[in-house]
Amino acid sequence: MTSAWMTRAGKLGAAWMLIGLTTVAAAPAASVAVDRIKAEHIIAHVKFLADDLLEGRAPATRGGDLAAKYIATQYELLGLEPAGEKGTYFQQVPIIESLAKPDMSLSVKGAAGKSESFKFGTDFVAASGIDDATVPIDAPVIFVGYGIVAPEYKWNDYAGVDVKGKIVLVMVNDPPATAAEPTLFAGKALTYYGRWIYKFEEAARQGAAGALLIHTTESATYPWQVVQSSWSGTQYRIPTPAGAAALRFKAWVSDDAAKRLVAAGSSGKDLDALRKAAVERGTKGVELGVSVSGTIEQQVNRKTSPNVIGVLKGSGAGAKAEESVVYTAHYDHLGKHDVPAGQDGIYNGARDNASGVAMMLDMAQAFANTKTRPARSIYFVSTTGEESGLLGSEFLATHPLMPMDKIAANINVDSANVYGRATEIVLLGVERSTLKADADLIVKKWHRTLGQDEHPERGYFFRSDHFPLAKVGVPAVSITLANASTFIGPNAAQARKRAEAYEATCYHQVCDEYSTDWDMTGAVDDARLLTDLGWHLANIPQMPHYNANEQFARARH
Repeated sequence: MTSAWMTRAGKLGAAWMLIGLTTVAAAPAASVAVDRIKAEHIIAHVKFLADDLLEGRAPATRGGDLAAKYIATQYELLGLEPAGEKGTYFQQVPIIESLAKPDMSLSVKGAAGKSESFKFGTDFVAASGIDDATVPIDAPVIFVGYGIVAPEYKWNDYAGVDVKGKIVLVMVNDPPATAAEPTLFAGKALTYYGRWIYKFEEAARQGAAGALLIHTTESATYPWQVVQSSWSGTQYRIPTPAGAAALRFKAWVSDDAAKRLVAAGSSGKDLDALRKAAVERGTKGVELGVSVSGTIEQQVNRKTSPNVIGVLKGSGAGAKAEESVVYTAHYDHLGKHDVPAGQDGIYNGARDNASGVAMMLDMAQAFANTKTRPARSIYFVSTTGEESGLLGSEFLATHPLMPMDKIAANINVDSANVYGRATEIVLLGVERSTLKADADLIVKKWHRTLGQDEHPERGYFFRSDHFPLAKVGVPAVSITLANASTFIGPNAAQARKRAEAYEATCYHQVCDEYSTDWDMTGAVDDARLLTDLGWHLANIPQMPHYNANEQFARARH
């Protein structure tokens, strides 16, 4: 064992090495009952939430409702007060549920009689942002590069082009930084401008009829099968506000299909040439001389799916009586898909995110079993619709049941570390606010290190339920798939491989199931630390805030 490794792992890490991974190390002294958080508790919750009985916990389904009721029952057993609507634990989120017929195809017509036919699932996946049962698509296609309008970067891919009534072909991710502008779009880190959600939002604002997002594994940071599983079957969205624009056609297209689409046009361009030019500021959109036609036949229903909210009331008086710390963890997953007999069609979502909900529930029981009450209230929110675009948390942020400007911090739990102990803990977004100093204090207390996001290009900060709260000014952090990069113990190398393999093979796939070989010691360590952090934030005199140069700081000023 080298001295360099000892420095990185810390003294407690060495102790963990000696006692083995099956024993939970003694916790530092804490005012909150963190010692009540145990691996067997977390596993028990996961086993139920990820069971086939719940059929993948899709929003507004029997399985999703069972999960919500289970969580509410756990809150009630712990003595948490209901903090939903009408004296219940539930905030009903209105959801548009649409199921497109999978036999849809797209006809691509180009120059000199050139044509292509694209097959749903193989070449593209699509949904509609409007509620009609039949949505005809017939419009010319225009390539608009990254599809970004960002005044602070002096970048506008829509400048000088009229896309009204047209379909835009768009690259995902951000334009790359250059030697002259190394911090362009945050450099290596993905910004919200690079997220697929933003691409659709901006296309709608520009008046486009539809948007085709070009998938590559490199730019999306996940393979085509993730797009297939996420965009096939029932889709969910919050109703479009009155007067707001909506896309008739929201689609992803494979890289090969996108190349064939461009080649069928009259522009004399190929897709690689267009993409190469699009990295330069000021590149104009290109009319491709190709049109796309087809029809989305969909079954549309208006339903509701609940956020589940419980609260441990604080002891504070005056201004602190309204202040709070909010934990979030989404309970939904991708549901059940129709598959041939004998195949597994249930997307159990054991790690994503039954494990996060299980962690939060055990953290809640630690708070509930603490003899004293924190000054600020502690809310526990299990959200719906995260996998469909952060629907539940977006609705909570815009229809709050607690004062958003009185939330000291949001701590989001999206996927537990189920592979073993790690010296580092990664809290996405912590550097954006004064939470960094608080986190440093607690992490040091637990003899661990506050780590960096290993994959900033994947944009994890924009991909989970803390983000809608951050947008309205709540200082927020998230523990997520970027967690646990520095495993320790005799199985450290294997743990690392398993964590990376999950991202490559089981993320949003049917193989995300509970396994008896999960090592929950790392999850327990994280849960105890996050509980201690929440207790600390619930009792410090000052309210945390975003750093002055952060975009989210403007929301509270």
